[in-house]
Amino acid sequence: MNTKIAYFFLRLSMGINFFGHGLVRLAKLQDFADGMVKGFEKSWLPEFFVQVFSTALPFLEFSIGLLLIIGFKTRIAAMAGASLIILFLFGSSTVENWEAMGIQMIYAGLFYILISRIDDNYLSLDKK
Repeated sequence: MNTKIAYFFLRLSMGINFFGHGLVRLAKLQDFADGMVKGFEKSWLPEFFVQVFSTALPFLEFSIGLLLIIGFKTRIAAMAGASLIILFLFGSSTVENWEAMGIQMIYAGLFYILISRIDDNYLSLDKK
């Protein structure tokens, strides 16, 4: 039972983290997107790509976070979150932001736990 409770708290924590990121960024979407574009000026990534990604990102974070909080489609939400982290790692590498990549690897590990321990999902809408 302890592993199910631990899973619940990890799922809820990751959900609140992503939900909060998305919610705050949605409130200032254009400023956030412009800041991302500016942050990737030295990258070889096309500005258009960065603009589209940074505009979509808060919606993705908000949605993934909400799904994790309520425990609905948890496996899909965790895989979407892990995929987003992979994109963050790729983007960070293009601007040589090694410090951010270290933090992103922690997120990758936490999503590994959420995905690999999906059978411990408890107190969720997914529970059968």
